Amino acid sequence: ITLQQLNQATLTEAAQMLDGLYEHSPWIAEQALAQRPFASLAALKHAMVTVLAQASTDAQLALIRAHPELAGKAMVSQSLTAESTNEQTKAGLTNCTPEEFAHIQQLNAQYNAKFGFPFILAVRGPRGTGLPKREIIATFERRLGHPVDFERAECLRHIHRIAEIRLNDKFGFEPATGNTVWDWHEDLARHSDPGFAEQGQLTVTYLTDAHRACEADLA
Repeated sequence: ITLQQLNQATLTEAAQMLDGLYEHSPWIAEQALAQRPFASLAALKHAMVTVLAQASTDAQLALIRAHPELAGKAMVSQSLTAESTNEQTKAGLTNCTPEEFAHIQQLNAQYNAKFGFPFILAVRGPRGTGLPKREIIATFERRLGHPVDFERAECLRHIHRIAEIRLNDKFGFEPATGNTVWDWHEDLARHSDPGFAEQGQLTVTYLTDAHRACEADLA
């Protein structure tokens, strides 16, 4: 798809081009299309983010609940959307060991009991190639400790990231500058304060040795 094609298409045709960006929720892209013509792909992404930000809390919760659980019943029954199947496959979730699968099922149950909606994570990661399963599970465990409102916002943030990756796929877009900035951040992330670094966690407090090391690298 090209941006010119999207801008010139009828509303029905344009909506079809963007089908599947937001799980079972075509209304987000449809409302954003009212702002055509888009000068850039970033403008289209921003329009969709704005539509969801202006939606009611009930509509936002409905969007979150439209998503499948990670390695959940929909995956087992092979009833995931093509997009979700692709994402969970890239992250290795369709190839869990029995122990991993049981642990993820337990996390799904705990998460749903606490928050009332499924855990959402952009499992394709920063480059779209898929996060390691151990990172997915560790993130799942950590986010169980969040307050409900915070976690709802976190789910929406990941939903937008999922939609962005799907949109990039549709348009054949490679965010080269974004990838470069990500690499810079990954390089800086080797610096972390004592007590956190040993646990594989990233914390850099003002004027600690880790902070001074980051400052030197940036300089």
